[in-house]
Amino acid sequence: MKRYQALADDIARSIRQGLLRPGQRLPSVRETRAARGVSAATVFQAYYLLEAQGLVQPRPRSGYYVRAAPEPLPPEPDAASAPDGESRPVDVSALVFEVLESAMAREVVPLGSAFLSPALFPLARLGRAMAHEAVHLDPRSTVDDLTPGKSELRRHIALRYRVEGVDLGAGDLVICNGAIEALNLCIAATTRPGDAVLVESPCFYVALQTLERYGLRAVEVPTHPREGIDLGALDAAIRRHAPKACWLMTRFQNPLGASLPEAKTRELVELLARHELPLIEDDVYGELHFGAQRPRPAKAFDTRGLVLHCSSFSKTLAPGYRIGWAAPGRYAQQVARLKLTHTLATCVPAQLAIARYLQRGSYERHLRGLRKTLAQQQAAYLRAVAQHFPAGTRVTRPDGGYFLWIELPPDRDALWIQRQAAQRGISVAPGPIFSAHRGYRHCLRLNYGHPLDDRVDAGLRVLGELSAARSG
Repeated sequence: MKRYQALADDIARSIRQGLLRPGQRLPSVRETRAARGVSAATVFQAYYLLEAQGLVQPRPRSGYYVRAAPEPLPPEPDAASAPDGESRPVDVSALVFEVLESAMAREVVPLGSAFLSPALFPLARLGRAMAHEAVHLDPRSTVDDLTPGKSELRRHIALRYRVEGVDLGAGDLVICNGAIEALNLCIAATTRPGDAVLVESPCFYVALQTLERYGLRAVEVPTHPREGIDLGALDAAIRRHAPKACWLMTRFQNPLGASLPEAKTRELVELLARHELPLIEDDVYGELHFGAQRPRPAKAFDTRGLVLHCSSFSKTLAPGYRIGWAAPGRYAQQVARLKLTHTLATCVPAQLAIARYLQRGSYERHLRGLRKTLAQQQAAYLRAVAQHFPAGTRVTRPDGGYFLWIELPPDRDALWIQRQAAQRGISVAPGPIFSAHRGYRHCLRLNYGHPLDDRVDAGLRVLGELSAARSG
């Protein structure tokens, strides 16, 4: 257990035992830091976690207080999913497009969106950086580093990895048109049509659509809603299906929010190395952690170049700029050649604008604010789910990212709920789009990356009413 979790558990115990009473102010961060011998960051993360659990609430310029009546939250899902373990062709795109078409308009309540609220990003500052780079663009720079990407940007990205203990240099990175291109290039570099690929279950629908596009077969592996993929089941699937690649989100997985503990991440890399199986690591949510420290990715433990690590700035800084990257390890040459023939290059002014923003040193401050906002919004959404959804509902409480996975009573139909909600101007992501075998029919994914205003709360109330209905 991490220090902030242990501190939060101790305070929660004091609240439940009546030692800290409703309305009572918690000790200040400075007082707790001195009394407990921990860092200020640890105290802040503990207080964010207690807020997410509905036990405390912040008051502006005053501190944190015990809630007058802590609200019980729905229990978490308590087991890994149980797919059938078969290898099958993928056919999800038609269903995904049907669902997403109802979520694109501005007036729709964006509970099914895969994106954060654009108001959470420093778009004005990025715009000024883009304007500066466009005006002062050296004509020769438009063809320098054309396929791998601008060296300035790759250097900044590599430095961030070095800080968290990942041994990457600028030359190990290929800049791409978002993480989706990076992931597509990596799957193309490691597989051929008809090959089997191991994925989590449930799995982000973009991964399934990519497998469908390349004519690959999906093998879904049971995944725990908090601790990630079942390594025993993964080993058995490798031996049974002889896959050519494994595609996972190791941190704050979409849709579950699950993160592999560090020891399990290391064990995962060792397991795949024994089988000489490449891992395509989709890590677009890794920076959105609520804990004091960013959990390390699988790439940190890769000594044999088998982890093809992919990420982007789309979820943390610059949506719409389409700046992502791959660190493909031993597959670097294949990925670079595929990039050359697919899209040749990535937008130079956008690369330089983000490099300029990173150079000015405000990214960490932005991330701290974004993480705090998301932790607070998660707390608000959890309370709304507890208030509006029917008895028997279970909901995850991830330590980062911005998705909640909701398990409804087994006799509910998520596709019916989604279609009824769409008619009322509310989007939601139903469970079947996250599975090649169309499972999770009683599950929903909710995006808490938008402020819980009256409109969103009303949308959650309608979803709760639809989820209480037994007919579908």
